[in-house]
Amino acid sequence: MRVLVTGATGRVGSRYVTRLAGVDDVRVVVRDGERAAQLWDHGVEVLVGDLREPATIKQAVAGMDAVVHIAAAFRGVEPEEMAAVNRDATRELAEAALAARVGRFVYASTNLVYGPGRGRPAGEDDVPAPVHPYPASKAAGERLLLDLHRGAGLGLRIVRLAFVYGDGDPHLAEWLPRAVTWPGQRRFTVIHHADVAQGLTLALRAGGVDGRIYNLADDAPLTAWELCAMHGLPTPEPGTEEDPWDGLVDTRRIRTELGYRPIYPTVYAAQAAGAL
Repeated sequence: MRVLVTGATGRVGSRYVTRLAGVDDVRVVVRDGERAAQLWDHGVEVLVGDLREPATIKQAVAGMDAVVHIAAAFRGVEPEEMAAVNRDATRELAEAALAARVGRFVYASTNLVYGPGRGRPAGEDDVPAPVHPYPASKAAGERLLLDLHRGAGLGLRIVRLAFVYGDGDPHLAEWLPRAVTWPGQRRFTVIHHADVAQGLTLALRAGGVDGRIYNLADDAPLTAWELCAMHGLPTPEPGTEEDPWDGLVDTRRIRTELGYRPIYPTVYAAQAAGAL
């Protein structure tokens, strides 16, 4: 399969591409060719350009069987730029993929689109109610893609990722300043990079799942107490949580329909394997 992967120099994309490149023919688009040096070493086709430019988008999707769209604007970006990247550029890429007859379009979204207050783990059929700019822009991207699926036949698969960690990614450590201020029992869902790659690839290869949405997380949400303890910090005191289910998601669909089983079912398993 010939696969275009966006966001290939980011934390998620760079780790995904190196795994996928051993199996499929992979093309990536980067604005800085020097940052893609390791991708050349993995046999990846590197196209230097900007996916916000129509000519680059057209060249990127040409001859591809599938797109895995990971690129996103995240922290440190103004809401307007988030919307421009996560909503508008996503629509333009999908429209170009349709015009080029690309059969499958996998969109890496976030489980933050759900928002709080459900009193249970969030499921894929719940209506998103994001409360912050980043998940709001991702939810807007989802809506546009779903419209293209229903109206124009885009071979869409949406994968909503939990908090991503592992493979040397400092994401968990970066979250410590927030975690120490949380009630100790507060939980959040996590997913190792190896299982992100597994989930995205399962969605990429599955037949008959166009238009489906999948939550992707491991087996055990991590508490603020555990995160601080793992890093040798004073553990936060327990507190009052309005909704103990806030941030948790139901992963039964991806297990049942795609056969997902986490390689690292818990952060402790990844730690024991030296995979943090």
